[in-house]
Amino acid sequence: MANQEQPSASEQTLDRDCTTLSRHVLQQFKTFSPEAQDLSAIMNRIALAGKLVARRLSRAGLMAGTLGFTGEVNVQGESVKKMDVYANEVFISVFKQSGLICRLASEEMDKPYYIPENCPIGRYTLLYDPIDGSSNVDINLNVGSIFAIRQQKGEDLDGAATDLLQENGREQVAAGYILYGPSTMLVYSLGNGVHSFILDPSLGEFILSQENIQIPDRGPIYSTNEGNFWQWEESIRDYTRYVHRHEGYTARYSGALVGDMHRILMQGGVFLYPGTVKKPEGKLRLLYETAPLAYLVEQAGGSASTGTEDILDVIPDKLHARTPLIIGSKEEVKLVKSFIDDRARRDSQSAVMASQS
Repeated sequence: MANQEQPSASEQTLDRDCTTLSRHVLQQFKTFSPEAQDLSAIMNRIALAGKLVARRLSRAGLMAGTLGFTGEVNVQGESVKKMDVYANEVFISVFKQSGLICRLASEEMDKPYYIPENCPIGRYTLLYDPIDGSSNVDINLNVGSIFAIRQQKGEDLDGAATDLLQENGREQVAAGYILYGPSTMLVYSLGNGVHSFILDPSLGEFILSQENIQIPDRGPIYSTNEGNFWQWEESIRDYTRYVHRHEGYTARYSGALVGDMHRILMQGGVFLYPGTVKKPEGKLRLLYETAPLAYLVEQAGGSASTGTEDILDVIPDKLHARTPLIIGSKEEVKLVKSFIDDRARRDSQSAVMASQS
């Protein structure tokens, strides 16, 4: 029997380029089970939200009522941008008729948004930050959306979403982000590696770009807002002084978590958003920002910590709980933690000596 001809390089490229997001999700499960079909459909809806937000962003400077602040303050006490409101409404609208998601929780909403007609069959919760880095929108810099999918536990009859306050980040079914930049990119994980997709505007589809992304164990980039230097604990200042004095480190910080995190995922390094002396809990939200990104980074072989505990082990005490964040290459995160441990050890020794004197 004659050997079958092998596909040409161009045919292989075409086959690779035709791997859409929904097809890839089903391939991850290797089955057409109801769970696989549900998650494929959910990811398709998230992708639709990303397309709508990307379209709005691309025309933001040409449309009235798109840029600037609304004049309102969200549950976090932060001024609300018009794009925050738009993006939040987009995520709600694309899931209203989906039959897939029972509730959505966002950093822009005080309480979860319930879709009662979905709840009998849609046992999933979508947690998301609709526009991360929205201060960048008005000056045309990159921004992103962060999302996580969790399976609803219990009946949640009182609308308090108490199950979300009893689980750590390892209970996430999937997590990812959408980066709005020169191209619109979606990065996600279902617990089986991290994969990236680029939106092809001519097809209107997210097409597979890279599978099984691995973050380098070490990297040259440290990304943090050094404007907060004098508000940090001494251990973080010790680390910052260290990278200032050693060759090979490069500072990169854009003020948009998704963009900074994507750079580190691809090139290696560490992102830090520590707490301050006055606010040791930090600024970033656990359910909408740090836990989804920690899930991704661990799937890519990296590490994510509060400085004293793995992010994915933290159980929130409220829906909008915050955590410090140290995330990126394993060895770089380990280095930052060594300064925290060293300072804690010295403080403990000083306390003992003081008590004995």
